[in-house]
Amino acid sequence: MDFDGLFLANGPGDPDMCEDAVNIIRKQISQSRKPICGICMGNQLLSKAAGATIYKLKYGHRSHNQPVRMVGTNNCYITSQNHGYAVDAKTLGNDWEELFVNMNDGSNEGIRHKVNPWFSSQFHPEACSGPVDTEFMFDKFVETLK
Repeated sequence: MDFDGLFLANGPGDPDMCEDAVNIIRKQISQSRKPICGICMGNQLLSKAAGATIYKLKYGHRSHNQPVRMVGTNNCYITSQNHGYAVDAKTLGNDWEELFVNMNDGSNEGIRHKVNPWFSSQFHPEACSGPVDTEFMFDKFVETLK
C-alpha cells in the first residue's frame, strides 16, 4: 500500500494483546522513514514496536486537566486523557526518547525518534482541553509529510 504517512489512532484495550499491529509497525519502521504519528494506544503500540514495555497504571488517567510537560522545555500543557496503561520509558531503544511526561505521576506521555519523523502522545491532542494547547501535534505531523 502506498501512503504518505502512518497515523496510529487510540484504543481501547490492552496493548500487549495487539502483537499483530506491533509487528506491522515494527516492519514499517525497519523499512521506511515515512512519518508516523500516534495518539493514546498509538503511542503504546509505537513504543512497543520500538522495543519498550507497557505496564498497567495503578490509577488510570481518565479526565481533562491532566498536566504534561514537553521534555527539555518548561512548556506544560493541559490535556485530556483516557488510558489505563503507560510506556516504561526506561525500556525505549537508544534511538528513542521521551517527548512528554505526566506532571502528576511522572509517567510517559509521548515518545519521539531522535532522527526519523516518528512521534506520539499518550494524551488526546484532538480533545482540545486547553482548548487548543496541543493541536500543534497535528501541524507537526502534516509538516513531516511534505
